[in-house]
Amino acid sequence: MTTSQYLLSLNNISLSFKGVKAINNISFAVNRGEICALIGPNGAGKSSLLNVINGVYQADEGEITFDGESKKHMSPHRSAQRGIARTFQNIALFKGMSVLDNVLTGRNLKVKSSWVEQVFNIGQAPNDAVVQRKKAEEIIDFLKIQPWRSSIVGSLPYGLQKRVELARALAAEPKLLLLDEPMAGMNSDEKAEMSRFILDTQREFGTTIVLIEHDISVVMSLSNHVVVLDYGKKIGDGTPDEVRANPEVIAAYLGTKH
Repeated sequence: MTTSQYLLSLNNISLSFKGVKAINNISFAVNRGEICALIGPNGAGKSSLLNVINGVYQADEGEITFDGESKKHMSPHRSAQRGIARTFQNIALFKGMSVLDNVLTGRNLKVKSSWVEQVFNIGQAPNDAVVQRKKAEEIIDFLKIQPWRSSIVGSLPYGLQKRVELARALAAEPKLLLLDEPMAGMNSDEKAEMSRFILDTQREFGTTIVLIEHDISVVMSLSNHVVVLDYGKKIGDGTPDEVRANPEVIAAYLGTKH
């Protein structure tokens, strides 16, 4: 397999907090257009790894290659500019703003007009506003949240708020979408619905997705590729069937009742 088939490659990534290794010498690659799941027990280092990928944390060692560019460190702003978007384990929305306004914030890096043009509604600003609004409305339609487009986000049920957060991330038109427990706290119907939206995102936009999820049945039905972490180390890496049959994975995670 050639390097060009990989959108994301992690090489010997390590990260410590006050001398404690959160991530220990992890390497894996994610193909363009695939859904890759990160699984493992609580405290395995999954969220820390997502934070390294999009620059919230800086790795102590190792290198990340994204879309052909290799770096040891990348800032969150630079990662967003290059096409990485993410959602968070704890919903990070503007709770006092409407659904539409929250989704529009995902378009910030696509805005062409200057702040002066926006303040006085001159130059590129009027047309720019129409373009950004149209894109935001398309994502709202795609995720079927039109009935709540004018609703204040903080007033919505939890499952809908998770969908709005996904909408805001998709509004950025990312090449790589990082989802940190997108189905946490959902019932089975809500999980099935969110799974469909994630699959539709992959199929419709060709988006590469890396997600953290604890529900193994969801992971195995949704993912093309599974990476298993345990105490900051990689103990499994392959297709869902390969990971399911891995004795070390069974012992560390799949065999553990949650």
